[in-house]
Amino acid sequence: MRALIFAAGLGERMRPLTDTTPKPLLEVGGKRLIEWHLEKLAAIGVDDVVINISWLADQFPATLGDGSHWGLRIVYSHEGDTPLETGGGMWNALPLLGDDPFLLVNGDVWTDVDFAGLPRAPIGLAHLVMVDRPPQATHGDFALDDAGFVRADGAHRLTYSGIGVYRPQLFEGWRQIVQAPAIVNGKPRFPLAPILRAHMADGRITGQHHRGRWTDVGTPERLARVDAELRGG
Repeated sequence: MRALIFAAGLGERMRPLTDTTPKPLLEVGGKRLIEWHLEKLAAIGVDDVVINISWLADQFPATLGDGSHWGLRIVYSHEGDTPLETGGGMWNALPLLGDDPFLLVNGDVWTDVDFAGLPRAPIGLAHLVMVDRPPQATHGDFALDDAGFVRADGAHRLTYSGIGVYRPQLFEGWRQIVQAPAIVNGKPRFPLAPILRAHMADGRITGQHHRGRWTDVGTPERLARVDAELRGG
């Protein structure tokens, strides 16, 4: 199984820390954020990891190398100076991911989600890990119904964790959903959410509710809080 780690963001809310270091390379609990993911991916038998990069891109291969330290093979999907957002970033990385389902994880989250508990092959086009709405985003993203299907709206709205298992076929016909995307460095730039929503109505997006630990490490304050929690045991 392959995995994709989103690591191309500018980390604007994390400045000044991200003026010199990409957010996924910041440390919490004695490890870089992205290292927590690499260790967990290696532990479940993932062999190949694609990391999409943009901001301070050269620091990733210089720091992580080819992945052999974790028993992985890492390749990098360089998006240019401007990140392609979640949809464009995933679409741009598809040639490196092959035809089989792959695990996705945002490089700027910390979580105790057990990757081994995720389906290797979702029954639909994607399987999303949902979490309770955090204080900084109380509206939520999508709803999860009792049958395990993710819906665009509903009574029980949750937040998408940035973790899921995806089939490349999710992007078939995407240009009919995302019309006239911005073009950056010759590549389309667009969000992933509209594509997910387009497939929710016909039950092709499933999910699960993770009730354990999860933090979107998006600000220096949240970074410091997670660091303190991990160092304190």
